[in-house]
Amino acid sequence: MHFRSYSRLLATVSCGGIAVLTASGAAAQTAEQTEGEAALPEIVVTAQRRTENSQDVPLAIQTVSGQAIANAGYTDVTDLQYLAPGVQYDPTQGAAFQIRGVGTTSFDFSNAKSVNVVVDNVVMDGQRANGLIGMVDIDHVDVLMGPQGTLFGKNSTSGVISVTTNRPRLGVTSFRGSVSLGEHNERILNATVNLPIAENVALRISGFDQAEDGFGRNVTLDRKVGSVHEYGGRAKLYFEPNDSFNLTLAGDYGHHWDSSVRTPVRDQPPQVTEMLKELGVVPGPESADTADSQFGEIETEEWGFSGKMELALGEHTLTSITAYRRTGYDNATPANLLPIDQYAFVPFNQGYLDTEKVSQEVHLASPADRPVSYVIGFFYNDLQAVQTQYQWATLGAPVPAEGGKSTILYALTGAIGEAGNTSLFDAKNETVAGFGQLQFDLTSRLRLTLGGRYTHDENWQELSYIQTDPVPIVGYDPTFVATSAPPAFRQGTAKGDNFSWRVAPEYQIGENAMIYASFSTGYKPAGIAFVGNKYAPYADETVKAWEVGLKSEWFGRRLRFNIDFFRSDFTDFQATILTRIPDGAGGTLLVSAIGNAGGLRSQGVETSIAVRPTRSLSLTASGSYTDAKFTDYVYNTTTDYTGTRLPNAPEWAATLAANLDQPVSDSWRLLAHADYAWRSEYWTVVGQPEYSRVPSFGLANARLSVANEAGTIEAGIYARNLFDTYFSTGWQIYGGLGLLHYTSPRARRTAGVFVNFNF
Repeated sequence: MHFRSYSRLLATVSCGGIAVLTASGAAAQTAEQTEGEAALPEIVVTAQRRTENSQDVPLAIQTVSGQAIANAGYTDVTDLQYLAPGVQYDPTQGAAFQIRGVGTTSFDFSNAKSVNVVVDNVVMDGQRANGLIGMVDIDHVDVLMGPQGTLFGKNSTSGVISVTTNRPRLGVTSFRGSVSLGEHNERILNATVNLPIAENVALRISGFDQAEDGFGRNVTLDRKVGSVHEYGGRAKLYFEPNDSFNLTLAGDYGHHWDSSVRTPVRDQPPQVTEMLKELGVVPGPESADTADSQFGEIETEEWGFSGKMELALGEHTLTSITAYRRTGYDNATPANLLPIDQYAFVPFNQGYLDTEKVSQEVHLASPADRPVSYVIGFFYNDLQAVQTQYQWATLGAPVPAEGGKSTILYALTGAIGEAGNTSLFDAKNETVAGFGQLQFDLTSRLRLTLGGRYTHDENWQELSYIQTDPVPIVGYDPTFVATSAPPAFRQGTAKGDNFSWRVAPEYQIGENAMIYASFSTGYKPAGIAFVGNKYAPYADETVKAWEVGLKSEWFGRRLRFNIDFFRSDFTDFQATILTRIPDGAGGTLLVSAIGNAGGLRSQGVETSIAVRPTRSLSLTASGSYTDAKFTDYVYNTTTDYTGTRLPNAPEWAATLAANLDQPVSDSWRLLAHADYAWRSEYWTVVGQPEYSRVPSFGLANARLSVANEAGTIEAGIYARNLFDTYFSTGWQIYGGLGLLHYTSPRARRTAGVFVNFNF
């Protein structure tokens, strides 16, 4: 950890110390408080498809409450990486989460995610999407570390991020709203209403609208780079006619737009660098400016419906979860850096992706308070994706003004000898699985958990070429030149069968302390890849994982201490690497390819501490050390990455948080929150630390407010990234454009005011 990081960490701890001193006025009251009043709240999870205390589950779980997310000022599911050590999000190469350093990011449509986001028991596996836009009305998020193959029907070799939203409440009329206004035109608006429709029916509706200007400039178009705007909502109808049956119908919609595009860092051609400087753009690792006359933007729509039924069959519970989801992804990301009538590289780059999925899960759970208990179930998932993509390049030649002379465009998404300038991908991923888990209470202190899942996967993908009329896009009719030969095979199918299993003994060493061990296996199916028109199928991925841990609570549940040690060994890990393809003009372009790394090892330790010294004050700290390296990775027999660290995998990560809720009068309370997230250096491209290194950094957030005793109104101030810490989220060598990078709206300080209403 560098001195700068130490100083920031010290500053945050000092803030926590100030909060402790502020709370000292309540010390006289603590003697009168009962032990229960000062105890830490119980953390309830459904990691084993049952409602349980997290401390009783033999599995490493990081739980983030909806209130913790709101206190930190975060609004996106990807921000969970700053609240849960060991979680990382890679926005490049298809975008995906990583846990314990492991996760595959790929543009291949047949590639399953290593980390699945599950919202209200529905797997959100659509490509290019996270399944959740806007963190409104969240009850809690459980991050399940390591392979989760036995109870989650979808393949998750690295972990699961399980999001639980609030359920409608019978007989309750309530309204909760929040308005936040901050720097950079930030607005965060959300509202939730709970309405009783009848004695046994309730409706809950939530909505949100959030936006923030970017801190980069497009000097040619006079527009912000890195701006974000999201809006959407969710509705849930809950019906409980009797104690034996309940039904929840839910629907949601989310819309995301951003202008986060690649901007120059270094190694641009000399003439490009000079032209940029003349226009006021100075390339650099902290620059987010560009002069591209083609505006880049990404737009995503996600929506879907689900139905969850719970039926009591004697002492057993039968649960059925049915879901339908749709995602639209519009990716317009030209790469020129300059006005295209002066210099252009890939001036026309547009992709349209439509995904559609249906899933069905049924599971039966026995009573939990028996010497032998079990959960058995069935899972079906059908995900289909269709994408058109055109990439038309000039590779340095300027594009003539509208009506100018026709010129050559290199169709990177065409094929030599084919009639078509646009790629058309059609993919279908189908999963059928049966799963189950048994728990044996061998003695009053010793329990054994056995789990298993049989999975059949079938992935199919086809690549073809279609003609897109260029005139409405380009302004004239160019001559297209394809850069690659067509693939040897236009379509492919990968089928696979696997049995994954888990064994987890646990022993109660005290009333509130448990030690456990776990061995589990995991699996991801094989896939079909078309990279640079090359048909390149890859094999399935398997993992064997060991974990031992301690979960404990002390001093009347005022102190909670958990620790676990883990190791995962992957075979044929599905890794992403840069590979060169012809550009059609005698040179090459770097594109992302997916293939198998023979071996990968991730090992380390995770720990968390929560303490509540008084009823008014709570403190938490968590950290992880992760050693994630390739143990066998020779790519194309020419490049050996064996022994190198995984990308987007910092060795060290830690979070600290302090919360104060202190009465200051009979009618008002003072609320204060501070949190700090730090991670050590890492790099974002496999085997390329020399240009893709992200230095260690930490982010601090603070919040101070007053609320009336009834809790109906709260008003205050907030600061996100309090110390204005800059960081980059991704680096990319992009042919003749040199080194480019992405930035994040979190990489600057944003301060503002907020008001919450709760009636």
